[in-house]
Amino acid sequence: MKTIRIFLAAGTAAVITASAANAHVTFVNGTAKPDATVVLQLQVPHGCAGKPTNEVQVKLPAGFYGAKPQPKPGWDLEVIKGDYAKPYDNHGQSVTSGVLEIRWKNGSLSDDFYDTFAIQGKIAGVAEGSVLAFPTIQLCGSDTEKWDEVAGPGIDPHSLKDPAPTLKVSAGMVMAATDHDMSMMTMKAEAMKPAVIGSLSVSAGIVKAMLPGQPVGGGYLTIANSGTADDRLVSVTSPQAGEVELHEMVMAGDVMKMRKLDAGIPVPAGQTVELKPGGLHLMFMKVKTPFKAGDTVAATLVFEKAGKVDVVLPVGEAAGAKDAHVHN
Repeated sequence: MKTIRIFLAAGTAAVITASAANAHVTFVNGTAKPDATVVLQLQVPHGCAGKPTNEVQVKLPAGFYGAKPQPKPGWDLEVIKGDYAKPYDNHGQSVTSGVLEIRWKNGSLSDDFYDTFAIQGKIAGVAEGSVLAFPTIQLCGSDTEKWDEVAGPGIDPHSLKDPAPTLKVSAGMVMAATDHDMSMMTMKAEAMKPAVIGSLSVSAGIVKAMLPGQPVGGGYLTIANSGTADDRLVSVTSPQAGEVELHEMVMAGDVMKMRKLDAGIPVPAGQTVELKPGGLHLMFMKVKTPFKAGDTVAATLVFEKAGKVDVVLPVGEAAGAKDAHVHN
């Protein structure tokens, strides 16, 4: 069995207000189609007896493979790999091992708030009508909440005290978002009006909508340099954020790191630089009023040679915002 750890720069976890102090840990949408690639959002609505949640452990069931967890700022990510109980056919290629368990660790989610933990994966070899259980453990210091009970035949799932989050596989039901759907939901917005300064053109800008109470938001854009001289994006400011940092996600062996780029982002002559999810991006910090889909965010980009240029970035819909909650 192999364990991979991903360490992220300290930050603040995205949170939204809890609707019920005694709610179970469940999926935002607990249904999916057979043989689909889906993004599951595990919602953790409270801590342990009032204590903040510091760790969330999720065991993945047979029938769900190729899992990729979403890193969370302020949390370490531990991925435990091993052999599957049976091989999966992935477009003609046999897959015999992969992620068996995911652990978000060393974070802090107050009992007063609520957050989601996302996992992308594939469903395979699961008959329609089946239910996949994802046993989950919350750790709050020395206290533990185990969500690992699975209803047997003839047992009402609602009668369980600590039910495991479940995913029902059905072709006829509204499904958990696919990877493509999540991308479209997250990034859907009116097109940004391009801005030009000297030989630089800034376009395709967008900011992710934020959950209520979330103080940090991500932004993306494209910078094209049609000139013969290199330039550099050295800073960004916005009246809607306490500060804006330039960040980059990079892999170093088995470790994924998010780092602040104090030296800025190079924009070489004759090239185009894309700020996009999983790579270079803007991080809007200390946001007092979370960005909402349909709104805009004003920002000023400062380049080393070209100078300052003002842009207006549209806010795309938050991932999963249209998903209806399904009690599972």
